[in-house]
Amino acid sequence: MKSRRREIEVFSLSFLDCICCGFGAIILLLVLFKAAEPYLLEKDTQDLQQRIARLEARQLDIVGQTRVVNRELVAIKEQLSQEQEELARLQGDLSTVRSQFEASTQDSTVAHVIEGRLAQAQQTLTAEMQRLLGKGFRRSPEDRTVGGIPVDSEYIIFIIDTSGSMFGYAWDLMLQKVSETLEIYPEVKGIQVMNDEGEYLFPQYRGSWIPDTPVRRTAIVESLRAWNAFSDSDPVEGITDAIQTFYAPDKRISLYVFGDEFTGGSIDEVVDTVDSINEADAQGRRRVRIHAVGFPTQFARPPHLQTTGIRFATLMRILCAENGGTFVGLDRYAP
Repeated sequence: MKSRRREIEVFSLSFLDCICCGFGAIILLLVLFKAAEPYLLEKDTQDLQQRIARLEARQLDIVGQTRVVNRELVAIKEQLSQEQEELARLQGDLSTVRSQFEASTQDSTVAHVIEGRLAQAQQTLTAEMQRLLGKGFRRSPEDRTVGGIPVDSEYIIFIIDTSGSMFGYAWDLMLQKVSETLEIYPEVKGIQVMNDEGEYLFPQYRGSWIPDTPVRRTAIVESLRAWNAFSDSDPVEGITDAIQTFYAPDKRISLYVFGDEFTGGSIDEVVDTVDSINEADAQGRRRVRIHAVGFPTQFARPPHLQTTGIRFATLMRILCAENGGTFVGLDRYAP
């Protein structure tokens, strides 16, 4: 007997159950995803807000740093401008100094040539004088000059530059020249010592004469050793004060100006000022004689800084020539 084969039903109940379960699972997943979506959106929003806050804070920091850098840049630009102006000024000063240096070098060269010629002439003259006058020659009492300096005055006034250059380099030599000057005047009626500012060595003798005695002469030299009064290296004030204070028609007076520099203004103005107060009499003689000694402190400096010493020598040569005196320029510190 044949058995009948059972027919398979494709859309049986079990297959439909599986299909329904699958659709149900998908629907459940969709429901769960939709329920979690607001939470995820909120979390993303918070993250974005925090990131924005960090970026804004960083932006503020960058803005602040930018302002600081801008201020520093402005300050640097201003400083650079000032430095450029200072550089331009220094370049101008350098050009001026170079010009002065070149001029001083030329003057120095000329001065050395003249000095050599004068030294040669002096040696020749000395030899010729010895030959003509003889070794036993002695100066007569009527010849009142020593080394070409007239010593016919009865009163002498020292005008001494007490500046740092004199005090630091030439003070011992100055003391020696003061002593030598006093020696060529064995006896005078009065002495006075002032600096180029018109300040007195002995304030108690202001406006009056120091009596000439051996003790007073010693006291003058000893007091000068430590006298370091203020000075601007301009002898004009001391010269004019001395003439105006001590001139008298019945007195023969000599001024001795000891210095190394002239830092004042116009030389012509000084000459005119002294000429106006140191008037000449009917015979052409001035009220007082003016002698001067120039000290070689300028040679301790570079050539371009020697102009004040040259100006002193120029001024005193003119004053001495026009006021009956003699200018002596020293070229070394040793006797």
